[in-house]
Amino acid sequence: MEKRLLSRAGRKVSVVGLGTWQFGDGWEHVPVRDVHAILEAAVAAGVDFIDTADVYGDGRSEQLIGHFLKDFRTSPGERPTVATKLGRRGPQELSSFTLDNFRAWTDRSRANLGVDTLDLVQLHTPPDPVFTSDAVYDALDVLVDEGRIEAYGVSVETCAQAMAALARPNVASVQIILNVFRRKPLERVLPAARAAGVGVIARVPLASGLLSGKFRRDTVFAADDHRNYNRNGEQFDVGETFSGVDYETGLAAAAEFTGLAPAGLTPAQLALRWITQQDGVTTVIPGATSVAQSRANAEAGRTAPLPADTLDRLAELYDRRIRAQVHHRW
Repeated sequence: MEKRLLSRAGRKVSVVGLGTWQFGDGWEHVPVRDVHAILEAAVAAGVDFIDTADVYGDGRSEQLIGHFLKDFRTSPGERPTVATKLGRRGPQELSSFTLDNFRAWTDRSRANLGVDTLDLVQLHTPPDPVFTSDAVYDALDVLVDEGRIEAYGVSVETCAQAMAALARPNVASVQIILNVFRRKPLERVLPAARAAGVGVIARVPLASGLLSGKFRRDTVFAADDHRNYNRNGEQFDVGETFSGVDYETGLAAAAEFTGLAPAGLTPAQLALRWITQQDGVTTVIPGATSVAQSRANAEAGRTAPLPADTLDRLAELYDRRIRAQVHHRW
């Protein structure tokens, strides 16, 4: 699989990675016995970038990944790069984002993952004032100096937050929602990241599964699945659920999207290939709840570029059905 430079982090990572929110909570439950198999299948297929967070299942996701990483301690090959996040274990106020809290949170993540130094730590979609605080970035620099973390980045909700972070000299990466239904980052964020030498990690690539083409009006999501309880932003930013598109609109647009998949590609692979084809994207992090899904996602990292007519039709679909709902919001 193609690898791309995670820029200031000094690492190359697979163009398709693996997101692991589903190993914690907020989605259909993934049994422990399946997690190792999913991770193993992804790595065998060329995936070497894994994204997690300290609050996914209150550490469950990190712990399961840490157990998997034990297999690499005596392996001659390099272990996957693991990115985690911090900042949501305390109140979402600037006063929570202190060096003491950062030390405590990263020490917890280091223990969960079984590593001395975290590869990449990202601020986890914090409030706006955090992105413009000199003290926050100074504290992150101290974590690097102390050897707790190798590099740091940000995970953002809005393009404005991304642009604020890109102005900081030591930010290695920006993680942002980017998919066929969320195109605004193409305008300023990706060009600015390229110019600054900052990696871009694309999350929510399938619009919470809408772009898989598998959902219907009568699809039932579990009570503890965010696609059930967060459709109107009840628990966190609504842009994290179906990319902020209302479900009925999303279903209609997804039905059209499915019909645009070239021969040999599933709708999900089309969605992933579109992202990796955007200039400036380093890696995309789809989740997987089965071995088959893990392998299919990875295969999208080896497919041919999408033809121009497909790209044009995808753009027209966005402009006609989606843009008015989401483009001005994030």
